[in-house]
Amino acid sequence: MSRRGENIYKRKDGRWEGRYIKQRSSDGKAKYGYVYGKSYKEAKRKLSDAININTEQLFVQGKSNNPCGWISFEDVANEWIASIQPRLKLSTIAKYKNLLNSYIYPEFSNSAINDITCNHVDAYCNELLVTGGCTQNGLSPKTVSDILSLIKNIMRFAKNKGFPVKNDINPISVKQYPKEMRVLSLYEQQQLCQYLYSNLTLCNLGILVCLFTGLRVGEICALKWEDISFEEHTLFVHQTMQRVQVNNCRDGKTKILISTPKSNCSIRSIPLPNDLCKTLWKFKQPPQTFFLTGSEQKYLEPRGMQHRFKTVLKRSSINDANFHSLRHTFATRCIELGFDVKSLSEILGHANVNITLNRYVHPSMKLKHENMQKLDTLFTVN
Repeated sequence: MSRRGENIYKRKDGRWEGRYIKQRSSDGKAKYGYVYGKSYKEAKRKLSDAININTEQLFVQGKSNNPCGWISFEDVANEWIASIQPRLKLSTIAKYKNLLNSYIYPEFSNSAINDITCNHVDAYCNELLVTGGCTQNGLSPKTVSDILSLIKNIMRFAKNKGFPVKNDINPISVKQYPKEMRVLSLYEQQQLCQYLYSNLTLCNLGILVCLFTGLRVGEICALKWEDISFEEHTLFVHQTMQRVQVNNCRDGKTKILISTPKSNCSIRSIPLPNDLCKTLWKFKQPPQTFFLTGSEQKYLEPRGMQHRFKTVLKRSSINDANFHSLRHTFATRCIELGFDVKSLSEILGHANVNITLNRYVHPSMKLKHENMQKLDTLFTVN
């Protein structure tokens, strides 16, 4: 079986085998090279060395116009992934590989690195915006922007490694428009709270926690009862749960991954309101169990939590919203109640207050009216 999404496998004879693309024929067909080791660590080291040596040989051959030195975009992309993999989380690598296999390789895999032009990349980005995706209705600007960013990183890597990159694609950009954030109104929030308190289960309790702490769906799914301190009235966030693709991402296999959050700022302690803490105490479970299930082995994954939340909204007669709207709602209510932005930013786990202000704080029309009325004093005639 493979490990960590790499092309390293344990053979039946007990050895570990690593595979890499050694070169390509004139029609772009891959020819593979192999390394072997007594352990996974040894095979990984040998594979990394073989890729580096092979890349240098291909470059030298390419400079002497040897047809076998034809270097494809996919070869460079694979080396780029191998070079950054030790520094990034598995979920990030899985995302990159998914974008490469789903959108980038089908268009550029057999193109020589020095044949990729600015016009080609720009035209393909426009095509993805209009007809991309499984339904051919077009991908979102955010997704296309992520795809373009990957291509740029690979081309920059190729240039830094000394590959013959003739074209500069950095001027290309994909314009993104901010999404309208769904925030529950005060009336909707009251409806939701009324339903949750009338139908308290561990899952509904989790929705209530997110509404009053701003936790992300992956964070509440990974939360365990040992992370709640009833003495200090705090909740410690240090893990998140997500489903990621494994192996080469082409076979569609996925697995649940519980790991540290996406940034160090997301590891945080959140003070709990007294009433919420009292409610949590009534449902207290053994320390090692998952918060949403009360079980050490059984968990509720983010997709399942999203479905449960949709059901709760329907039963509460609230218009449709995604789970992340709880986070938006929490941030908005905090600003309306006069929270200082720095405290709110740390509670949400943001790197700086600008993220909090620009992305999550959405003043209500009522608050805008109240602020505008403060101008009345300027028009007072003595």
